[in-house]
Amino acid sequence: MIEYIKGELTELTPATAVVEAGGVGYLLNISLNAYTAIQSRKEVKLFVYEAISEDAHTLFGFADKMERELFLQLLTVNGVGGNTARMIISSFTPQELANVIRTGNERLLKSVKGIGLKTAQRIIVDLKDKVGGGFGGTSGGMVGGQTSVSMGGQVMDEAISALVMLGFPSAASQKVVTAILKDTPTLTVEQVIKEALKKL
Repeated sequence: MIEYIKGELTELTPATAVVEAGGVGYLLNISLNAYTAIQSRKEVKLFVYEAISEDAHTLFGFADKMERELFLQLLTVNGVGGNTARMIISSFTPQELANVIRTGNERLLKSVKGIGLKTAQRIIVDLKDKVGGGFGGTSGGMVGGQTSVSMGGQVMDEAISALVMLGFPSAASQKVVTAILKDTPTLTVEQVIKEALKKL
């Protein structure tokens, strides 16, 4: 079991990060929260969950232990796999997600792509007692949309690229992102992706 990977951040998109450690480049699937936390850094430390299946070994990277713990809790829910769990933790900060589960907010959980009413109810029932006080205040969540990415085309390209990596069709992603930026051209990459996740 890999606990964490610490090294040089050589590539970064809103959905993936490549960290070089000991001469090896590790590709990690990350959430928007992790992307926000590490995007201005050269050296990073990402906590890891390794998903092993018959045809692939997939690494998921997290900026802090709390986000990884929520991800692991989500995986215990019947019907929630790695990509769905990443989609959920990309849609909320860890604190927001813990509050959504604690308060039984099915409507907000259902707003996440791929989460229907039954899955939302299962998540709440299964995890309500597991996300107690330890998931209260955290400094590891999204930082109010702060990003140094220049506006315009680069934001659009990065947002579309991230959505495609998350499994959405390219044409649909482009249409939604274009519409979002037309309405609110000042949004950051993270904000655009969060809005797109609600619409796709």
